[in-house]
Amino acid sequence: MKSKYTYTLFTLIMVLYFVPVNAQKTKAKKATSAKTTTSKKTEKPAVKKQADARSLGDQAAKSSAAVDTAKNGGGANGANANNGGSLSEEIIITSAYKPLLADAVKIRRNPDLTDKSPYKAPLVYTPIDKRLEQNSEIKQLDAMKIPPVIDTVPYNNIVRGGLGNLKTTFFEGYFGNGQDMAMQVGGYVRHFAQSSSAYENQKSNKEEIGVYGKNIGETNTLSGRIDYVNKGNYFYGYDKDNPPVNLDVAHQYFNTLSAEGEIAKNYRDVENDFTYALKLKGYVFGDRFKARENNLVLSGFVNQTINQFYTGLSVSLDLSTQKDSLYSYNNSIVRLNPYIKFQGENYKIDAGINVVDEFGFAGRFSLFPAAKLEFQVIPKYVRLFVEAKGDVNKSSLRDFYNYNPFLGRDLTIKNSVDKLDLSAGLKGTLAPGLGFKANIYHNSVKNMPLFVSNFYFAGGQNRFAVIYDNGTATVNGFNGELDYKVSGAVNLFGRIEFKDYKLASEELPWNLPKFKLTAGTTININDKVKVTGSLLIRGATYDKPNAATFTATYGLPLPTPVITAEVSQYVDLSGSVEYKVTKQISIFGRVNNILNSTNQTWLYYPDYGFNIFGGASYSF
Repeated sequence: MKSKYTYTLFTLIMVLYFVPVNAQKTKAKKATSAKTTTSKKTEKPAVKKQADARSLGDQAAKSSAAVDTAKNGGGANGANANNGGSLSEEIIITSAYKPLLADAVKIRRNPDLTDKSPYKAPLVYTPIDKRLEQNSEIKQLDAMKIPPVIDTVPYNNIVRGGLGNLKTTFFEGYFGNGQDMAMQVGGYVRHFAQSSSAYENQKSNKEEIGVYGKNIGETNTLSGRIDYVNKGNYFYGYDKDNPPVNLDVAHQYFNTLSAEGEIAKNYRDVENDFTYALKLKGYVFGDRFKARENNLVLSGFVNQTINQFYTGLSVSLDLSTQKDSLYSYNNSIVRLNPYIKFQGENYKIDAGINVVDEFGFAGRFSLFPAAKLEFQVIPKYVRLFVEAKGDVNKSSLRDFYNYNPFLGRDLTIKNSVDKLDLSAGLKGTLAPGLGFKANIYHNSVKNMPLFVSNFYFAGGQNRFAVIYDNGTATVNGFNGELDYKVSGAVNLFGRIEFKDYKLASEELPWNLPKFKLTAGTTININDKVKVTGSLLIRGATYDKPNAATFTATYGLPLPTPVITAEVSQYVDLSGSVEYKVTKQISIFGRVNNILNSTNQTWLYYPDYGFNIFGGASYSF
């Protein structure tokens, strides 16, 4: 009995064990055949498959509901009974899903309890109480201090010397105490001499020596200087077509000792500033003969600034004595110039008067305008200026002989008067580096001085004299200036003058050119080579001796006929080159009158022809 139950139980266990296994294999086989076209997977170990089969069998045994596990196959009652009841057709097993969760892993991290929230300052908005200006004009830049460059002025002293044809000798030296912003002390010495064989004793020389000093204090600036100048020449001129039998080729020389001192209040950029200055200067002048002149000038001004107004007064006391063999004069002038100035953003107005009182050998009181207006036509670029002025021009022996060193003795002394000088023009900048100034003028001059020949070749005399146009002459003209800085290495400049004279008593403006052009250039080829050039074109002039002057000088009537002589126009071209060998040593050369033209500034007195000289300089 027990064996019967034992076999029955064993048979049931076998059925329950193998049926799930076969079903699992059938399902695995179908799944494998369906995935054959895509990929092949590595078979799992047999132990793993058996464990899965047990698990599925346990689930089937525990199921309480009867589930149809046969579909399209199975036993004799199935739809496909012809398959012989095989379970390999399709078996689907449905069971409850048991999810498997991984063990939880604790994160070993503690929270950061530090308060790291950034501090946010409260925002405060302050509106700018300023009107927005739509101004596209170029504004003026503030001056920037130049950084110190050690090699710019490495030495305080320099000496230069050279030799050339025409027996040219040249020397100059400049000496200073160095770059002291508060105290400057120095001196200079210069010498230049030439001699030509074109005329007998065509020689000239000039020597200069001087010292100067300047002290800049907290409030005032003191400055002063002392200079001595010696100039010499000979009266070598004559008409080569009609050479004189005897000619007094005398040696003439001039000595001038001058000095000046000044005290001035320093400029301060403050409102309503009060400024002043006081200057004392004078000189002693004399020639080889008996001409002497002493001059002393005391001048100064006071100025008070009130907002945009400038009010002030300038005063000068000009004392002179002039002597020669036939006269001794006291020729002095006092000037007062009260003024007021207005200055705005686009304009500047100077309004004043010039009060002049002459005393000495001639007494005269005069009142002249002193006014000037400037207005910006094109802001920052072009300014229009208009000026009206007048003054007394004191006749000076020193000025006359400096202008024409071939003047004779006992020059006529008479002060001329600029009754009214009117001028108008434009000045400014046309482009970066291109500055210009152009103006037209109309001058009314009383007693204009003129230089005429006073030759008496029969007596061996070949001097000039001074005469005056008795009355009021008018001079109309045009002046033009141009300065073009092409780059830091090239600079061009030029000036042109046109004049038209209408004299009161004289026929022509004797020995005064109506046209004059001066131009030049400076080219720094590199740090070592510097080239300069200059051009002078002077128009023709005319000369005619004066009968009254001739008779007063020689006690004879002027020979007739009196012929007007023309002094032809000329062109003078000069140039120089300098090469810097080292920081201390340079060599230079200069050529004058390159065209070798016969330039006559004065009748029968030609200048030197082609001449060249060169030398070297040393800095220390």
